[in-house]
Amino acid sequence: MRRRTVSFLVVLALAALSGCATLDRDANADAIAGPAGMQRMIIKTDLFVLTTFARIRDPGRPVTIYVEGDGLAWLSRTEPSQDPTPREALGLQLAALDPSPNVVYLARPCQFTARAKNPACDIPYWTGKRFAPEVIASMGQAVSQIAARVPGQKINLVGYSGGGAVAVLVAANRQDVATIRTVAGNLDHAEVNRLAKVSPLSGSLNAIDMAGQVAKTPQIHYSGAADTVVPPAIAERFRGAAPSPCIATKVVAGASHETGWKERWTTLVNILPTCMPS
Repeated sequence: MRRRTVSFLVVLALAALSGCATLDRDANADAIAGPAGMQRMIIKTDLFVLTTFARIRDPGRPVTIYVEGDGLAWLSRTEPSQDPTPREALGLQLAALDPSPNVVYLARPCQFTARAKNPACDIPYWTGKRFAPEVIASMGQAVSQIAARVPGQKINLVGYSGGGAVAVLVAANRQDVATIRTVAGNLDHAEVNRLAKVSPLSGSLNAIDMAGQVAKTPQIHYSGAADTVVPPAIAERFRGAAPSPCIATKVVAGASHETGWKERWTTLVNILPTCMPS
């Protein structure tokens, strides 16, 4: 009897591991977005076909656009993934918690979109070239198409992890961005990679180089106190690159790079950045 019990437990454990390994990332995203009233949409840009989840209920009000992180870019320090679609989609989870009438989640190139529909997708675009000029141009085109659904309204950008860099780089080329918020944002990938002792990103723009161009846009950069991937010092480096009363940083206790944010976003989401009086 004992052997049967042990064998049964082993089978259950293997089944659980198998379930984790075969997580349907698309189904997971639909399960997050659906209850929030966000519908999956496809946006075609010059280079990429991008996946979004959108809820536009009042075209006469601003839209908040959430940009996903780097996703499953690497399987290990030396082996890149064949599909960068995020397992947990934290950017989408944050978007789903936003009570604003107009909320759009924007996945990064090659995430949630079949490669057959995305001929340009290749490993460099989620490794060394994840912030390449053509990537930022495509993301900017997607933002423009989203903005067209709320004509004349401003855009609030929120970026998680590498999505924070994309938010800054996109905002640097636009005049309609009202605010920028980043969560564990990789705002200086050169320094992040130096600290991690990994190779620098080849062919990518760096958000910190655009700090001056967005210095007049109200922004808050949140860092997790326990984040060892993108430590709080990165946000401080960004603020130091272009001192401005419009750039604020905040270290959030109890948060790491991937944990602690959902629990706190229900409060943080209601804090819109402002420029402090000089």
